[in-house]
Formats: sequence, C-alpha cells, structure tokens
Amino acid sequence: MKTIPSFTIDHIRLLRGIYVSRKDEVGGETVTTFDIRMKEPNREPALGQGALHSIEHLAATYLRNHSTWADKIVYWGPMGCLTGNYLLMKGDLQSEEIIDLMKETFRFIANFEGEIPGAAPKDCGNYLLHDLPMAKWESEKYLHEVLENMSEENLHYPAKAAEQE
Repeated sequence: MKTIPSFTIDHIRLLRGIYVSRKDEVGGETVTTFDIRMKEPNREPALGQGALHSIEHLAATYLRNHSTWADKIVYWGPMGCLTGNYLLMKGDLQSEEIIDLMKETFRFIANFEGEIPGAAPKDCGNYLLHDLPMAKWESEKYLHEVLENMSEENLHYPAKAAEQE
C-alpha cells in the first residue's frame, strides 16, 4: 500500500502554523486542504478532546458565516492526532492568503461568550464533550504565539531530508 502524503511530513521538525497539506481537483475546481497546526507534534501535549470539539463547532460556524470567505469553505474538522484541524477551501490557495482569516477565526473563538452553536443533544453526536474555557485558552495561545508572529517556517512544511542536501 502507498503511504499517503500527510504521513510523509517530518512531524519531528513540524512547527505550529498554517500549511498547505494538499490540493485536489474536484469537478474541475481546485480544493485546497490546509493543516491548521495548533500544537507541535510529539513535543507538547495534544489538544484536549473537549476543547478541540468546541473549537470545531465555533470555527465551522464562524467560517461558514464569514462575509467574504463563506462560499469557499468546504469543511473544518479536527485531526485525529489532536494537534490541529483541517480546513478545506475551494480555490488554488496558499497559506499566506488565509492568515488574516485564521486570525479572525481564532480571535472569535478566544472571545466567544454564550452557548456553543450546535452543542445540544438534538444537534450534536456527543454534546457533553465540550470545553469552552479551554477552547478559548488554546485559541488565544495559538493566536498570540503563532498567528500574530507568522514566518516562513510556520507557512511551509519542513523540507524532506533529500531536499536539504
């Protein structure tokens, strides 16, 4: 079986940031998958499940209602490794193009007050698994430590060993 591309990224050197994970042609249109990496893999604790679930609900709601970007949002959801999220968007996009959108999104989550959208038994398959205080804390941390201080190493995956030589 072939190794899927996301398993070929050097997670030992991967930093928090916004990365283009892949681009696919779907119905004649490019769909860009972004890796919204909130934690350094294998070097810091993963996101708590409740916090990540709350981030998912809040980010998906915010993005799908965004005045400029809503029509380009395909999907927002958590990574199985609990170190970040995937954002799928219509269009042939680069990480640099969505920095401001991610700042807005994580600022929205960090400042959110009230009931989490879709966090009721009739709306969610695991409505008890939410942690708004930690979602806000993690979002504020990511916003201030990463999104407001972006550099090339936070926007492009680490080069593979063969590419470095």
